[in-house]
Amino acid sequence: MGRIFGTDGARGVANTEITCQLAADIARATAMILEDELGRPPRILIGRDTRISGPMLDAAICAGLSSVGADSVRVGVVPTPAVAYLVPHLGLDAGIMLSASHNPYEYNGIKIFGSQGYKLTDEEEFAIEEIVLDQVKPYPAPWGSRLGRTSQKPEAVQEYIRHIASTVEGDLSGLRVAVDCSNGSASVTAAALLEGLGAQCTFLADHPDGLNINRDCGSTHLDALVRTVREGNFHAGVAFDGDADRCLAVDETGRVVSGDQIMAILGGWLRDRGRLAGDTVVVTTMSNYGFFQFARDHRLSTQITKVGDRYVLEKMREGGFSLGGEQSGHVIFLDHMTTGDGQLTAVQLLQVMKATGRPLSQLASVMEVYPQVLVNLRADAYMKSHWETDEVVARVIQEGNRELGETGRILVRASGTEPLIRVMVEGRDTDQINRIAHQVADTIKERLENA
Repeated sequence: MGRIFGTDGARGVANTEITCQLAADIARATAMILEDELGRPPRILIGRDTRISGPMLDAAICAGLSSVGADSVRVGVVPTPAVAYLVPHLGLDAGIMLSASHNPYEYNGIKIFGSQGYKLTDEEEFAIEEIVLDQVKPYPAPWGSRLGRTSQKPEAVQEYIRHIASTVEGDLSGLRVAVDCSNGSASVTAAALLEGLGAQCTFLADHPDGLNINRDCGSTHLDALVRTVREGNFHAGVAFDGDADRCLAVDETGRVVSGDQIMAILGGWLRDRGRLAGDTVVVTTMSNYGFFQFARDHRLSTQITKVGDRYVLEKMREGGFSLGGEQSGHVIFLDHMTTGDGQLTAVQLLQVMKATGRPLSQLASVMEVYPQVLVNLRADAYMKSHWETDEVVARVIQEGNRELGETGRILVRASGTEPLIRVMVEGRDTDQINRIAHQVADTIKERLENA
């Protein structure tokens, strides 16, 4: 965790934590670092989601870039993966996406992509922080013709849509799909993509007003989509988050299909066609225990990382793997995209349904979903840094794991973005895992709170 950047860019309440001044300074520092590397002023793409604060921060980013001589190319409202794709596609030097993903409208964030479409490394983010916070270099102040220029290219999103559509073999005709756009970035792309591939779609939460992004909709609020699928005779439903970099699904019976189940379906599909590099799927420690059982039963290898799609991507690139992701619906298809992409995930899943003729409920049943209890414990910095070394806490976790045996597990981790310690327990017996989860959380609280 950096001083500005977390596990997925900089994020906070717009205009109090993510201020115009901070946005402009991050833009200046990014341009300065790039100019040192390139020997010339950089050209940087800027995209945003539908939050009310987006245009304000977009203007601040453009002002910051222009003030140090860098050019900006504004594409307006687009999904985060569109920025990742368009930067190398258009031959630009970097991309900045303004989004707070699944958070409420009052938040916003700054995600930066390099020239190849990958998120910045920790080292690159630290270098930006040193300029912004420590003033290790003064901001240059060019004048006259050396100021940066700003141009508009809203039509570029069509090139991203064409790219995602090109990953589908054939079309999606004959499929009836309910689509929840979360009143976010997918509102400007999902219809062209899915209907362009022939799917018959009904859209939900596709009228953003700046304030309704993620409000009772999208991949974190699936109730409306579940009702729509159950009542409307759809083959499936898909839901995106605010910036459309994640996707969850609903089968024809109204049952939620998690990111782990989606990866199980697609991992098996790709492996059977010789298109799963290393016959391996990269997942995080939070993946459902049932996914690991599925992988063992189907002779798939797994690589496990800590939570965060950036860590999944790092492992994929290191090992040359092509599929990875998170239970939350961040799925990365490295053959097609350099970051998680909800709409790419959706069309790949629908493609399997079309090709096999099998209902989504049947496809998803390949993986047993183990019951999971998650207890979020409010925690200060001391608690977050000391729970692992407390002997009593360690003993309670050990006893819980012994009780679960081979049918479950306990996972405890400090949140990287919130003042929480998360205690997650999985197993086949709901009463048992609920009891164990609260035993662990209560022990951490008793031992470390107010220490």
